[in-house]
Amino acid sequence: MLRFATIGTSWITTRFADAVHRVPGVELAVAYSRDTARAEAFASEIGAAAWTADLPGLLASDDVDAVYVASPNSTHYEQALAAVRAGKHVLVEKPATRTAAEFATLASAARASGVVLLEAMRTAYDPGTARVRELLAELGTVRLASLRYSQRSSRYDLVLAGERVNIFDPAMGGGALSDLGVYCVGALVDLFGEPQRVLAAAVTVAGGADGAGTAIAAYPEMLAEISWSKIMASDVPSEVQGERATLVIDHLPAPRELTLRRLDGTEEQFTIDAPRFDLAPEVRHFADLCAGGGDATPDQERTLATLRVLEAIRTAVAAAG
Repeated sequence: MLRFATIGTSWITTRFADAVHRVPGVELAVAYSRDTARAEAFASEIGAAAWTADLPGLLASDDVDAVYVASPNSTHYEQALAAVRAGKHVLVEKPATRTAAEFATLASAARASGVVLLEAMRTAYDPGTARVRELLAELGTVRLASLRYSQRSSRYDLVLAGERVNIFDPAMGGGALSDLGVYCVGALVDLFGEPQRVLAAAVTVAGGADGAGTAIAAYPEMLAEISWSKIMASDVPSEVQGERATLVIDHLPAPRELTLRRLDGTEEQFTIDAPRFDLAPEVRHFADLCAGGGDATPDQERTLATLRVLEAIRTAVAAAG
């Protein structure tokens, strides 16, 4: 049995807990919060067996095998590093760290400790994404891709009212690129690899975080446009355009309806029968890796490439003024 401790008490941890309860061979052992009362209440909410406000004690415990890190982005690196050095497997929410160099340090520390380190990028393990990968072969040479994710945050109203909130606070690693744009960048790297160069610009909201943005990623034979927003909403699908066909993707983070439109005018529809938001596939993959059923290196290389592209986008945004 793989016994998890959770760090972080936001809604994503509740979704993670739901997934754990549906995956055989894993369980929630401990919920951590800096506040004891919050830790106890959250443990009851997510069905964890125990709770604690003592992080060093948690990491030293023999009753915990793995740690799920879903705290604010700015604390991922230090908490994940402490966990792997304590000999715990670590599943860390996306974006895993603020820089590729930080994640490389985490990966090295995990190897030295003999534990598994994995970024919780749910799209990489989603069955809809797997179907997209398969259908790319039907498109011929891919020339253009448009990858989009815009979803207005309810917490943007607090920003408009003059409050500071973590997900829109640069000091906490917040912003639309880190929260939603990372899905576009993750899919870009997953499907096409790391681009040669990037151009980008963003819309800044009060407090200095990006609220929306667009980037162009250049490859030797294709271009990809990615766009993201936490201050607006859009149902416009993503597309991958090849010389033989175009693939339309209904919802990039969790593709469920795919349309293959061939140049001869014929269309083919593909429906993926899976929940829209499901962390169970990533939990199963992580548990398999912890049980010795594979090597996390390819996953870590994808994360490193994604983080490098995120850094390139931020550099391009800064240069654009």
